Amino acid sequence: MNKAIIENFPTKYWQALDDGRVRCDVCPQHCTLREGKRGSCFVRKHHQGGIVLTSYGRSSGFCIDPIEKKPLNHFLPGSSVLSFGTAGCNLSCQFCQNWDISKSRQLDSLCDNALPEQLAQAASHYGCRSLAFTYNDPVIFLEYAIDTAIAAKAKGINSVAVSAGYICDEPRVEFFQHMDAANIDLKSFSEQFYHKVCHAHLQPVLETLLYLKHETTVWFEITNLLIPGENDSEAELNLMCQWIAENLGSDVPLHFSAFHPDFKMLDKPVTPLATLQKARNIALSYGLHYVYCGNVHDSESDSTYCPQCHQRVIERDWYQLGRYQLDAKGHCQHCGYTIAGYYSGDKGTFGSRRIPISMT
Repeated sequence: MNKAIIENFPTKYWQALDDGRVRCDVCPQHCTLREGKRGSCFVRKHHQGGIVLTSYGRSSGFCIDPIEKKPLNHFLPGSSVLSFGTAGCNLSCQFCQNWDISKSRQLDSLCDNALPEQLAQAASHYGCRSLAFTYNDPVIFLEYAIDTAIAAKAKGINSVAVSAGYICDEPRVEFFQHMDAANIDLKSFSEQFYHKVCHAHLQPVLETLLYLKHETTVWFEITNLLIPGENDSEAELNLMCQWIAENLGSDVPLHFSAFHPDFKMLDKPVTPLATLQKARNIALSYGLHYVYCGNVHDSESDSTYCPQCHQRVIERDWYQLGRYQLDAKGHCQHCGYTIAGYYSGDKGTFGSRRIPISMT
């Protein structure tokens, strides 16, 4: 049977309850559902005594992006990545920048079909070195993402997860064993913010970060979207940067990203560059080596510097690479220091283009 058109793809991370409901155990929401009801993510539902995935093989669209857009600054710089997502999300962030996809409650928004093998073939055909699960969180379409990652690996294509990291222990292990890189969206370092603004909790995200660092070889970077008056206080930034330095080390890249009013948070202003720069300076003061300001045009804070000789080794402006001073294995050409990351050959030349594609 063609999996791309299976409306109710069987899953395994769930438990049947005594009262006839079924509890989904993919993420810490632990939705308990009666027959026919969908979880908070929308795409997983109770069907005939189990939890099924309703978006397997179905996407909201496909696009070829620069890898820096994920954002990943230390994973095959300058290369292209085939990006896709589905519908729904297991968080309910009031500021979601992709709300038309992540908060979609219409399966009609999944207008494109593609089997995992088709996605892998397309990535290969277009010369993409990676395939990214993005736009909405791949945790909720875990089975589709894993099958696609397996198909991609067979063709020498890397798999990238862009995720909020809100996932339970057992599926976390299976999911990330198929990923080569990830960007984890750390929404805030405040439990109150997670509970009030995202309808979630902070601790499971921290556990995902700790797991990635200490239990896997997945290359990962962190994004923190700074919202004026919500999660940008110096006290919170100090706590977060100190935790990252002490628990994840100095080589995990950290992206401070500018907020733009969207979805249900239209009353907040755009994040000033000065706020991003302040956050970057705090992170650098805790010894973090690679700290970036995102969603803004500021080449100085978007470039990579050697922690040893302090020379600029990768010049960036938005998603466009400029002067590049690393060798094929990621060593600084000034002093020989190894820049943390995943490098293979010379820098890519894809540039800042965004190319929508069709699978038909």
